[in-house]
Amino acid sequence: MPLRSARSGKVSRDPVHHPLFARFYARISVNAEARLGMAGVRDRLLAGLSGRVLEIGAGNGLNFAHYPGTVSEVVAIEPERLLRQLAVEAALRSEVPVDVVPGAAEALPVKSEAFDAVVLSLVLCSVRDVPRALGEVRRVLRPGGVVRFFEHGRGGGRAMTFTQRALDRTVWPPLNGGCHVSRDAVAALRDAGFELGPHRRVMMPEKGPVLPTSYCVLGTAWRPAERTG
Repeated sequence: MPLRSARSGKVSRDPVHHPLFARFYARISVNAEARLGMAGVRDRLLAGLSGRVLEIGAGNGLNFAHYPGTVSEVVAIEPERLLRQLAVEAALRSEVPVDVVPGAAEALPVKSEAFDAVVLSLVLCSVRDVPRALGEVRRVLRPGGVVRFFEHGRGGGRAMTFTQRALDRTVWPPLNGGCHVSRDAVAALRDAGFELGPHRRVMMPEKGPVLPTSYCVLGTAWRPAERTG
């Protein structure tokens, strides 16, 4: 169970503090639901989930409305205070129980093997230590538990990958809440010991200009089941 709830209002320290970016993200993410088709992506990301779910980096809670009724509980981790407050408001409108709590991906405030599924939605781009965060995902998942992920990252030809790496080394992370555009979520999950399932490339937006943030991947992975004998 989570150690503390954002609903109590008793939060003394935030692992992440990007108030200007948080306001910007809250605005553009809502616009992207219809304009970029993100609502449909969220439906595909969460379809078929059941049991207890941990969502890491819940942002302003836009996933909450898309969880199926087979989910018994969502524990949503969000380190940024403004986004967490918006997520709490979204949780109150959700049809499934959602508890929003502070915490960082690299040190999740929940028990080991406590969840049937973990959701990673546009979060691996901004965590400080991807291997450590994915190690935490493995810790909190039950053996055989599922990871659903939708992440943007490395893609395109030589010119685009050069541009992405240049942005990551210079202006992009400080201007965008620690976000990186050249990370490879699929490779990171594989390196962390997850079994990769179906995954496919998604361009965002599907039509229009190709941006350094356009190369996304939507898919499924599993924590390997314990072997006996």
